[in-house]
Amino acid sequence: MYRTGDRNQTTLMPPSVEDYVSQDNPVRAYDAFIEAMDLKDLGIKLEDDKVGNPCYHPKAMLKLFVYGTSYGVRSSRKLEREAVNNLSFIWLLGGLMPDHKTIAEFRRNNKDSLKNILKQCALLCIDMDLIEGNMLFVDGTKINANSGVKSNWTKKRCDKSLKHIDERITKILAECEQTDAEEENQASHVHMKEELTDAKAFKEKVEQILEKLKKDNKTQLNTVDPDCRAMSSIKGIHPAYNNQMVVDNKNGLIVSVDTINEVTDINQFATQIEKANEVLKEPCSTACADTGYSDIDEMEKVDLNNIEVIIPEKEKRDSQKTLTYDPENDCFTCEAGKKLVPKGLTPDSKSRVYHIEKASDCQACKICTKSKTGRSTSRLLKEDLRQKLHAQYRSKEGKEIYALRRQKAEHPFGHIKRNLKFEAFLLRGIDGVKAEFSIASCCFNIARAITIIGVSGLITKLRAI
Repeated sequence: MYRTGDRNQTTLMPPSVEDYVSQDNPVRAYDAFIEAMDLKDLGIKLEDDKVGNPCYHPKAMLKLFVYGTSYGVRSSRKLEREAVNNLSFIWLLGGLMPDHKTIAEFRRNNKDSLKNILKQCALLCIDMDLIEGNMLFVDGTKINANSGVKSNWTKKRCDKSLKHIDERITKILAECEQTDAEEENQASHVHMKEELTDAKAFKEKVEQILEKLKKDNKTQLNTVDPDCRAMSSIKGIHPAYNNQMVVDNKNGLIVSVDTINEVTDINQFATQIEKANEVLKEPCSTACADTGYSDIDEMEKVDLNNIEVIIPEKEKRDSQKTLTYDPENDCFTCEAGKKLVPKGLTPDSKSRVYHIEKASDCQACKICTKSKTGRSTSRLLKEDLRQKLHAQYRSKEGKEIYALRRQKAEHPFGHIKRNLKFEAFLLRGIDGVKAEFSIASCCFNIARAITIIGVSGLITKLRAI
C-alpha cells in the first residue's frame, strides 16, 4: 500500500492567516525584527495622510525583501511569485500580494534607506546583548557586478580596438570601390555600406569611451555599470565590487558593512573600524585583519585611538639581515664596517633610502652585493610603530586572536555566498549594490541570532526592547 494525494479532496484551510505558520517558524523572527526597526532612522517617511490609491506599508515591503533574501529569493518577479504561492510569505505580508513592478519600484526609490538596514539590525543586536564590541575582525570579498567582462574598457583595449576598426574601415572602403567598378555585385555593395556604417558607429563609441577615461582620469570604465571595476578573485577577473565587513567576536555577528570599488583592501582598515565604532558608539579594544590590510598609515590611525591592532606583515625579503641600524646617527653599518647613509625617500614617501657612502667599497668587498652602485636599503619612517605592531601580532595573545579571525570574519561571507546564493548583484550602481549587500548582511545576523537564542527567545527579547 502507498499513500497517494487527492487534489479533489475537500479540505478546510485554517480559519485565519495567523494559523498558516507554527509558533516556532523562523518567519516569525524575521517579522519581529523588522517590526522592531525604526523607519524614521532608516530614512523612510510614512505618509498616512497621502491621498489617492493606498501604497503598501514600507515595513511589509522590508519584510518581503529581507525574508526573501534570506532564502535566496531576490528578484522582483520571484518575490512576487512567493507572495502568491508561499504560505510563510502570505503570513508575513498578511495576504498582501504586490506585483513585481511595485516591488522593484520600492527598492529603486529606497536605496539610501536600505543601505542603513544592517545598522538598524546591529543596534537591535547590541540592545539584546548579542554584540559586545570589544574585539572586531575586518575582512573583504569580491562579488560580481551585474555586467559582463566585455563591457569593461581600458585605454589599452580602446587603442587596440581603434587600430583594428580603422583597418577594417579601410578594407571596406577598398571593397566598395572595387564593387562600384563591377556592376554585377550591387547586392554585396549594399551589404558593405551597412557594415561600414556599423564600423563607424563602433569607432565613435570607442572614441567616446577613450575620451571619458582621459577626462575622468580613470584606468578603466564599464559601459553597463560605470561604478564597478575589473577585479581579480579565485574565479578569475570580472567586473565586481569589493565588499567590506566588520564582525564582532562574541557571537560572530556583523557590526557594519560597506561596498567599495577599490580593487584592494590596503586603504580600508581604519575606515571600516571607524564605521563599526560609530555603530557601537564607543571604540573597540582590539581590531584584527589579514595581511591585505597591513598599511602602516591605516594601522597608525587605529593605534592612535588606543586600539590594539593585530595584523600580520606582508612577506618580504629581509634586505637588512647583514646590516646594523644606528638610531643615534640614523645610519646602517654593514659586515665590513662601512656606513650606509640617508639618501632621500622612496617614491611613496613612506621610507627613507640609505646608500653606501662609496660604491668602490662594495666593489672591493662583494660580501653582500655585487652591484656596481653599491649596497642600499630602506627603512620605514614609522619603523618604531611597525615593530610595536609586529610584536603585538607575534605575541601569544596576538596569535590566539588572529587564529579566531578566519572563523569569525569569513563565516558570514560563506553564508551569504553559499546559503543565500549571493554570487552576483542584481542592481547596478554603487548605491544599489550597497543596499543589496546591507540586506544580505542583515539576513545573516537574523539567522545567526535565531541559531543562538531560538525563534521564541529572539521574539521575546525584541518585544522587550
